[in-house]
Amino acid sequence: MQSTTQQALPPVVDAETWRRELADLRVREKAATRELDAIAAQRRRLPMVELPEYTLVGKDGPVRLADIFEGKSQLIVYNHMWFEGKEWHCPGCTGFTSQYTRLDFLEAYDARFVIVTQGPIDEALAYREKTGNRMEWYSTADSPFGADMDAPAGGGFAVNVFLRDGDTVYRTWHTNGRGTEQLSHTFPLIDLLPYGRQEVWQDSPEGWPKSDTYDGWFTSQKIAELYGAGQAQG
Repeated sequence: MQSTTQQALPPVVDAETWRRELADLRVREKAATRELDAIAAQRRRLPMVELPEYTLVGKDGPVRLADIFEGKSQLIVYNHMWFEGKEWHCPGCTGFTSQYTRLDFLEAYDARFVIVTQGPIDEALAYREKTGNRMEWYSTADSPFGADMDAPAGGGFAVNVFLRDGDTVYRTWHTNGRGTEQLSHTFPLIDLLPYGRQEVWQDSPEGWPKSDTYDGWFTSQKIAELYGAGQAQG
């Protein structure tokens, strides 16, 4: 059969050989799963730090950090990068948070997941609408909260997790950079593909398609085109 692609292809083997190679890989996959379980167990044993009272701004005006929990005991915050004076903001953040359209399952775990950004709340909510984002947004433009949580104005993105005991809020976990990938379904799906992410930094066989990092990512404009105001919402 003639190949329909100009790209390099994995070797073709018989079914028995394929199953044997898959079984070898499965050993490493299972080991990685057990290591992730062990990491999660260590995360549950982390100490925490008590925070001062912060006031952010939501769609209805100023709101205490403790009240952003909306009665829940646990809160995940995605600190969304914001480019002051720009129409379009970080495509990575915009794409990452566009995944989360149904977060009701967190209610069974006494938790919420929201976005906090350095942008003014009116601009942040307009951007949310334009890009079709479905999460709740809050602004830390007039608060040191973002900087204190390692996501300062003009800085990068981050994920922070908090625990509330009455009106007292504690910071329990933080990550940024590629540490956020475990919270996404996009990269795990792409990593299942024979060609993977096709980015130059990845270890791939000779001849595999490669492009510059981020080339395959949607721009913020594309996300707005697909999911933003005026588009059907599922």
